[in-house]
Order: sequence, then C-alpha cells, then structure tokens
Amino acid sequence: MSEHRSDRKLPNARILQPVLAALFLVLLAGTVHPYAWAQAGRGAGPQGAPPVQGQNRNGMHIYIWSGLKSHGEGQHDYPQFLADWSKILTEHGAVVDGAFHPPSSADLEHTDVVVIYKGDAAYLADAALEAYVKRGGGLVSFHDSLCGPDPAHFASLVGGAKKHGEVNFTLDAPVHYTVVDKSNPIVKDMSDLTISDEAFFTITWAKDPGVHVLATAEIAPTRSAGDHKGEVVPQMWTYEHTLPGGQPARAFVWMQGHTYANFTNAQIEPTLLRGIAWAAKKPVDELVTYVPPPRPVRPGAPPGKGQ
Repeated sequence: MSEHRSDRKLPNARILQPVLAALFLVLLAGTVHPYAWAQAGRGAGPQGAPPVQGQNRNGMHIYIWSGLKSHGEGQHDYPQFLADWSKILTEHGAVVDGAFHPPSSADLEHTDVVVIYKGDAAYLADAALEAYVKRGGGLVSFHDSLCGPDPAHFASLVGGAKKHGEVNFTLDAPVHYTVVDKSNPIVKDMSDLTISDEAFFTITWAKDPGVHVLATAEIAPTRSAGDHKGEVVPQMWTYEHTLPGGQPARAFVWMQGHTYANFTNAQIEPTLLRGIAWAAKKPVDELVTYVPPPRPVRPGAPPGKGQ
C-alpha cells in the first residue's frame, strides 16, 4: 500500500508572519484596553453590543409609527418625523424604536407609548395594538392619524376620530388655540397662539368616559369649512379609559401637524413632549427636563474629551 502524499504546499513563512502579527494585535487589544471591552458588556444593545451614544437606557420606551410621505412640500412629512423625532426623543432621555408599519406584538412588549404620525392609521389598528392598549399601553396621535373607516372604534382608543372621505378640514388656514385648561401641566408653557395648519371639525367622540379638552380652536371660514366656520372644536385633548377587562390606559391627541414645521414651534414642541410622557404614565416633565449624564472619559484622552 503506497503512502498518501498531499500535492498541496504549506504556506510560505513570509505569508504567515503578517497573519500571525494581526492575530496577536487583536488579542493584545483585549488586554491593553479592558475598558473598551467592559463598555460592550454594559448591556444596552443585543448580545452585549455597545450602547447608543447618549441614550438613557433607563428612559421610557417609545415606538414611532410613521408612514410614507404624502401631500406637498413641507406637509404630512411622516418620514422626516421619524428621522427627526427619533433623535429628539433620544436626546430627551427616551429609548426609541419605530417603522413605517404598525408595531408588532414583539415591538410592543416593552413599549410605554406609541406615537402615531401617519395618514389614516385608523385603517390599520389591529389586534396587537388593541391588546397593548388593553394592558394599559399609551397612545399619542398627531393630525390625520385619526382618520379611518370606523371612527367610533378608533375613538375608543384615543378619545376621538375622523371619518375618512368626508370634507372635514380647513386646510392651510389660521388655527387659533384657546387653552381651556391652563392648570394642566401638559400645556403649562402654552399660551393662546395662532399657527397656520389644518383643523378638523366633525369628530366622533368617545363617551363614558369622554375626553379632557386642553385646547380648542374656532374653525376658520375657508371654502372647505362651509357652514362649520366659527364652530369651536377641541384640537388637543387627553383621554383616560379602560378597555373591557383591561387596565387603565391613556392617550394624548394633537390635531395639527399638516404643516410639518409646526412640530418645532417653541410652544408646541415641549407641549408634545409632555403629552407623550403623560400618555406613557411617566412624570409629565420627564422628557422636557432630562439632562444627560456626563460622558465617560476615555482612558488616555486629553482633559475635557469624552468617549
């Protein structure tokens, strides 16, 4: 029986040297920089991944349900909201997730509040979202997220809803807010002000319990408003309720957001942050007053330089 011999040649030593040197440096890094390895194990990300820089891992968990862009420039900019407010909320101490689709049961498992800014969200309210509300999860609805085929049903989740397909808007008109509950901490920094946006006037309201109105607006005399001009209609409210067999839940609604720039209004932005925190059953100022902790100093970094 003849001896088996391989035709393959062993790698040249000159080829192996740089490979072995690189492997040595990788192993050395784990001993020379134990701080970096410890950072990865502090537990914010999956499988020990490093935490998101600046994120408060103990903050409220927020899911942003957004949608594709619709309407003209600067209007109904749902994708931009997801991009901007995922950063804003993270900077204010929240743990943020989100997508262009409804949250799944897994998404909602650890969520404190779902913020909805997309067209016709009431068409897509599903069993997972209702189960989440039933166990006490919070909802926040902006602008035409209220719109759908069964406003009475969606009103049972957020307090009020709008029937899809009806002429029920003022469109690019002055919306003058009258703050009707100035003692409410959500609107404590908000005065009677006017913005250019869109207001709805025919709303299907939840009953027993009803909504708690924070601000109203008089419907502007636009062509689409028709005979509804001059009506005083709630444009911002809270809703506390309990679905049958469930736990107490909260919802906060701001009717505007047709004009995307209004999200950055100096009075409106902190009001929305407080409404989100309230719906999450957190201290109402938790997002507004959040101060991030000092960044850890990287070993060997010059004084004043963080990680």
